[in-house]
Amino acid sequence: MYWLKIMLDSFWPFVAAGLIFTVPLSLLSFALGLCLGFLTALARLYGGRVLSSVARFYVWVIRGTPLLVQLFLIFYGLPNLGIVLDAFPAALIGFTLNMGAYTSEILRAAISSISPGQWEAAFSIGMSWPQAMRRTILPQAARVATPPLANSFIGLVKDTSLAAAITVPELFQSAQRVAAATYEPLILYSEAALIYLMFSSVLSALQSRLEERLGKHLSPLEARR
Repeated sequence: MYWLKIMLDSFWPFVAAGLIFTVPLSLLSFALGLCLGFLTALARLYGGRVLSSVARFYVWVIRGTPLLVQLFLIFYGLPNLGIVLDAFPAALIGFTLNMGAYTSEILRAAISSISPGQWEAAFSIGMSWPQAMRRTILPQAARVATPPLANSFIGLVKDTSLAAAITVPELFQSAQRVAAATYEPLILYSEAALIYLMFSSVLSALQSRLEERLGKHLSPLEARR
């Protein structure tokens, strides 16, 4: 069948585009966004008036504007200021900034959920503030933050399709190119959607296993929360 041949011919090129561009873009954006989000969360919680205000403004702007608009501003807008970026770095910056704002709120809520008594207990045995944060607060906050962070990562994998709008040759743009050549958008976009679904399903399964492993290490009190 004609449509089956088109799908078979395009399947591996689509998967290759996903593995070469979509997956690395997702992983790098999430890792950098997580670091940025952690620093932003710390600024919101413990940074004083100035740093807290800067962090709050950053989160407000990023969460209040569409991701696609942010990508366009970075890739198409910054050249007006003399800053020219290739497509992949521009997408990486855009997704990192966007991810940082959302993960900062997740991490801020997770850190805030830890009982003040945990801080007091850490200080009572001679820990400094950084030691208390690293050894006592963060391990507990990580268990709280893992499910929403995993959901954010799965959402990021799907959102990378927006990078096609700034010419990153990832999975969705590969589908666009083949659809333009074959005039079969329904078949090819459906195939691209199935490949995104395949990626998301694998990540969802990994998320479930990670949550199960973390659940085994919860105290009875934490498990009831």
